[in-house]
Amino acid sequence: MPKRVVPDAARRRRRPTRQGQVLSHDLIIETALRMLREHGAAGLTARRLGLALGADASTIYRYFRGMDDLTLAIADALFAAALDGWRAAGDWRADLRALGLSIYRAYLAHPQAAVLTASRVAGRPHEVAVDETILGILRTAGFADPDAVRVYQAFIDQSLAFAVLDAASLALPEAVREADEQVWQETYARLPAETHPHIAATAPYLVARMNDSGYPAALDMLLDSAARQLRDRSG
Repeated sequence: MPKRVVPDAARRRRRPTRQGQVLSHDLIIETALRMLREHGAAGLTARRLGLALGADASTIYRYFRGMDDLTLAIADALFAAALDGWRAAGDWRADLRALGLSIYRAYLAHPQAAVLTASRVAGRPHEVAVDETILGILRTAGFADPDAVRVYQAFIDQSLAFAVLDAASLALPEAVREADEQVWQETYARLPAETHPHIAATAPYLVARMNDSGYPAALDMLLDSAARQLRDRSG
């Protein structure tokens, strides 16, 4: 049976931890994010988290039902960061583009956490707020409900998919990542036109682009398609 989670006011430690900190839901999430950044998902355990906080590992379970509950809270914290970095301007396409980039940046700020959480559906307040915001932008712009849901699904899945793809690259050891980046220059750019005519013809562009994320271009393609659909339905 899962452990009962008591209200925050009742579960807050009355004395500071050995690190001189008073535990809270947010402090545990912040510490977990730091541990993910430094040690990866394999390094995030209740025991290690307790040590980092200067508290017994069992204390974590007064705030979270388990490590999976903490994982979902981390996912929601990333959506909170995305919302915090975004403001609506009143133009549906510009607003969705800015929100997509804000989600992407929030995940890339914590690459290991992105890889750990992007495939999860947390159902927590900030995730729900992001979904409500996206659907509200689309419905207000004039998309019919089935079309709004279709664009929403493509939008959020694309945002998270690119975030995880690029976060996985950032999570690699620096030497490995740099070696991967050099492949475009050292291998693709040197392929002869006799055997690889299409790669050879486009090699300068591949070298210039392929170490940068394709997300902004893919996002623009998605929004352009949605805008054409909206015009066709309105016309």
